[in-house]
Formats: sequence, structure tokens, C-alpha cells
Amino acid sequence: MPDMLIAPVPLHWTRLIKRRYNQSALLAQNLGRETGLPVCPDLLVRKLRTPVLDGKTAAERVEVLMNAISVHPKRGHHLAGRDVLLVDDVMTSGATLSACARACLASGANHIFVLVLARVAKDA
Repeated sequence: MPDMLIAPVPLHWTRLIKRRYNQSALLAQNLGRETGLPVCPDLLVRKLRTPVLDGKTAAERVEVLMNAISVHPKRGHHLAGRDVLLVDDVMTSGATLSACARACLASGANHIFVLVLARVAKDA
């Protein structure tokens, strides 16, 4: 899909300062370099500083992330009718990616695709 836009899952700015990098953004940048597709590293913004989601149920994760992620006010024009590839390092319940997808779709994105490096396996 030649018009696809790659975007990483965002970190809250306080977590980004503490960690000093966003591994999802690094993955997205490398993927963009390999595919030739454009990358918008700040397409999405984590407006709320959400707590660590470890140990929370899927429903609790969805609730915590409600209204936490939005499209950057100066980047929304990139989404009109476009497919978006969301990149994340690890997916647990999918709540964060769902929040990102909702924000993109609400701003006019066409289709949302997801690429993750790892998936947390649930114990049976």
C-alpha cells in the first residue's frame, strides 16, 4: 500500500524523558527505512499519564486508556483517507493499540493495520 503511513504507539512525555527513547518509534523508523513508507513519529500523543498496566485485566486496561491517546493537533491532516500502520514493541491485551486505532479513525484514517514485535502469551 504505497500511501500507507507508519506511526508508533506514543509514550507519555514523562515516561519518554525517564526512558530516553521510545522503542516503538525506533521500530517504526527502521520499518520506514526498509519499506520506503513515510513515518510520522509524533502522529499520536498520549495526553494522559497512565499507570503501568501490568496486572490489570483487559477491561481495566481499556478503561485506563479511555481518552488517553489522541492525534497530534498538527498532524491530523496526514490521516484523511489514508491507511495507517501502527507499530508497537509489545502487545498484551491490545487496549493501547485499540485506543490508537480509534484516535486515527476518528481523525479520518481509512484502514488501520498493526505490527508488533512481541505478543504476551496468556497462561492457560
